[in-house]
Amino acid sequence: MKTNFFNYIVILALSFYLFISCSNQTSKSKEIKGRISISGAFALYPLAVKWAEEFQKKYPEVKIDVSAGGAGKGMTDVLNGLVDIAMVSRDINKEETSKGAFEIKVTKDAVIPTANPQNPYIEQIKANGLTKKQFENIFVNKTINTWGKCYDNSNKSSINVYTRSDACGAAEMWAKYLGVKQENLKGTGVYGDPGMAEAVKKDKNGIGFNNIAFLYDAKTRKINQGITIIPLDIDSSGVIETNENFYYNLDSLRNAILQGRYPSPPARNLFFVTKAKPQNNVVVEFLNWVLTDGQKYVEEAGYINIPSDILNKEAKKITK
Repeated sequence: MKTNFFNYIVILALSFYLFISCSNQTSKSKEIKGRISISGAFALYPLAVKWAEEFQKKYPEVKIDVSAGGAGKGMTDVLNGLVDIAMVSRDINKEETSKGAFEIKVTKDAVIPTANPQNPYIEQIKANGLTKKQFENIFVNKTINTWGKCYDNSNKSSINVYTRSDACGAAEMWAKYLGVKQENLKGTGVYGDPGMAEAVKKDKNGIGFNNIAFLYDAKTRKINQGITIIPLDIDSSGVIETNENFYYNLDSLRNAILQGRYPSPPARNLFFVTKAKPQNNVVVEFLNWVLTDGQKYVEEAGYINIPSDILNKEAKKITK
């Protein structure tokens, strides 16, 4: 009889604890409500959408609007007070900082040069890649204007160069890798990451560049159909060595970036940017969640996690 009574008390106490715990959690969820607006880099857009979806599941009273338009647009929007958060895929410059730009590192990504799988030199492209100097002579100097000039000079097919028409981090970081600025890149201007990928898919002689999220399928971890990657001949040997051949799936590329085997730039940090240190409670809550619980969605979405010590440092910037 005593044993049954003791068990009854234990069950009652446990039930009361669970009720209080759930009530506190529900109360906290109800306290977090409001609207967050985000715009900017195509590079960060897929992950930002995932974060927004998961955060809204936890806090159903929060509404998050995410739109892509390029890092430049995002920065302009946030500094003019049109959105709460900008997605930026390049370094923040001093002029932007002087206007109040407050940066938070949230993940890593990279810009990858691309070609069409039907390219007449596709086998050489995969086996030999292109050197940094060759990319410079294609995108900047225009002294290499046929695919034959990249290899044996026999093919006179023009290299059709595509660049970005919008002010964006991908073009800025690709240009930085080649030692110039975005406005120095030659070629046909295309709007956005999806537009760039589509242009190269439709042109067997095309060459361009894309962010990781628009080149690989996050579920299969394979390169998307209709486009391929031009390996960087990092040591300029004329042959893609084993330690340079890490593009065949998303996880292999991620590891290369984490280990520093893919150069930076074009590998780089991705940022959320607010105008001054955020004061809006719902924005602060969202940013803190992104830097903690939200990080479990980074790898799943095809991005690269930032080390935990850096994430902690970024979180302290928001709360201190």
